[in-house]
Formats: sequence, C-alpha cells, structure tokens
Amino acid sequence: MRRIAARCLHDRDGTERPVLGDDEIANLTIPYGTLTPAERAVINQHIVATIRMLEALPWPRHLTRVPEYAGGHHERMDGKGYPRGLTRADMSWQARMMGIADIFEALTAPDRPYKKSKTLSESLAILGRMKENGHIDPDLFDVFVRRKVWLDYAKAHLDPAQIDAVDLRSIPGYVP
Repeated sequence: MRRIAARCLHDRDGTERPVLGDDEIANLTIPYGTLTPAERAVINQHIVATIRMLEALPWPRHLTRVPEYAGGHHERMDGKGYPRGLTRADMSWQARMMGIADIFEALTAPDRPYKKSKTLSESLAILGRMKENGHIDPDLFDVFVRRKVWLDYAKAHLDPAQIDAVDLRSIPGYVP
C-alpha cells in the first residue's frame, strides 16, 4: 500500500499530487478491525473516563470496588489489555467476568453501526478463540458456557434470528 501511495498523479491543471492522501493510507493500512490507530485511541479513552467518573462517586462501602469492576472490562488475562495492562492475577473475578459479558454483548448487539450483530454460535466461537488466546478468563468462560448465561441473556435481549443452535462441543477451548 505504501508503494502505491508513493506514486503521484497529475491532475487536470498538471499539478502533481500523491495517488493516496494521508487519511486514505491510514484507512487502507489498518492491521486489524476497522479503526485507525488514532480512532482506536479515542475509543480506548472511554474506559479511562469511566474509571475517573466512577472513582469520584461516594460509593457505599459494599460498592467501593465498582470502579475496579467496570474499569477492568478491557483488560486481558495476558496483560495486553488497557488501560492498565493488568494480568489475570491482578484482576478480581468480577472484573474478569465483566470482560466476558462486555464482549458477548458487543458481539450480539444490533445497534453497532460498524458491524452486524452475530448469532449465538458465532459469538461463543469468537469468545472461545479469545479464551485460547489469553484474552478472557478461561475458567469463567467455561462457567459462562456451562451455566448457559449466554442463553438466558439471549432469550431476554436478542432478536430471535440470532438465537441459533449451539453445539457446545464445537466451541473452541470450551471445557465442560
């Protein structure tokens, strides 16, 4: 892409200009997903703002860890998440479960302008691969599947067209 971008064209008045502009290069060289690095940084900032707002609230004693639970939902078990780069050992089980719930909801949500909502079998397969790749908690994912938390959520919140047959044996990494 960069070799193409290095080429130039001559427009109608003879002015030389690059074949691709900086925005086009950024969008055509996205390594993963649909967001440029700058767009991803803006999206990632939401969790920092969430943590700051939640930490500023006067929580009753039994809810003082809510900022941690909510703020940890983009961390990964292998330490490659954000905003703090925490590992599984650094996180509460509640924060790790929030991560699974957040991803499942994002996969199945019908209101995302950048992607089509997924079926149950597609979503569980993606989560299973995320478990295998150290993204989500492996033990909590198995509980999420075994206890059919995903199905309870689906029955209450998903379009019936998304509720397809799920063969638990085909979910990557799932241990019954």
